[in-house]
Amino acid sequence: MKQFAPAKVNLALHVTGRRADGYHLLDSVVVFAAAGDWLTIAPAERLSLRVSGPRAAGVPDDGRNLIWQAAELLGPGLGAAVTLEKHLPAAGGIGGGSADAAAALRGLAALWGCALPDAGAVLSLGADVPLCVFGQPARMAGIGEDITPLPPLPPLWLVLVNAGVAVPTGPVFKALAGADNPPLPIIPPQGWPNATGLAQWLAQTRNDLEGPACTLVPQIAEVIGAIAAQKGCLLARMSGSGGTCFGLFATAQSARAAAAALSAQDPAWWVQDAAVLG
Repeated sequence: MKQFAPAKVNLALHVTGRRADGYHLLDSVVVFAAAGDWLTIAPAERLSLRVSGPRAAGVPDDGRNLIWQAAELLGPGLGAAVTLEKHLPAAGGIGGGSADAAAALRGLAALWGCALPDAGAVLSLGADVPLCVFGQPARMAGIGEDITPLPPLPPLWLVLVNAGVAVPTGPVFKALAGADNPPLPIIPPQGWPNATGLAQWLAQTRNDLEGPACTLVPQIAEVIGAIAAQKGCLLARMSGSGGTCFGLFATAQSARAAAAALSAQDPAWWVQDAAVLG
């Protein structure tokens, strides 16, 4: 069987507090893009993982990989042959590893005929994994365990850009001026009439990690500026803790044209246009 592992994009990310154990509290609007990795899962006596695809370099194929950890969590001692076709940049702030783990949980649960682990167990794999298992546009709060579906979204397209420069999550959080920031504004219960309406609402929000990330990695600001300059871009921002940035567009044509222009601007950048799922 094949499972799709879509990119997770934080359209907004507010850091609203910090627990005594050091975990930061978040309030985030999250969507999933029609761009991602693919997992192929087949029966086997033992667990194995093979990594292929254009972004396979450096991705572990053993217990360090969240796919392996997800399999051990779901069915310790059970076997399967898993192939990961890697398209998303690693450590890119778009949940690549978490999406892979979620896809593994779904596929292996079907293969082995077992139920998915409870939310607390899934959270042990990482803060984004429960959200990726949910797999629909959502508001995510707490440390990743509080997930609420968003109202219906208008048609939306994204352009994702990663400059290929490592953005270390720990130092980004450490560089935050303060962790007690205001939460998201009220989400309209009826949703948004169109992409422009959503972008106007998002203009009231932030990614609190964007400033620290730009200070540590100036290329992030360069990428955001390049995206914002594209015709039809309604919003340009960093996703997650970086370093992938996104532009929000109202049509597939404008997103495709922007992606082509950005690819030509710097061929070393990873650039992908994609519809928002759900």
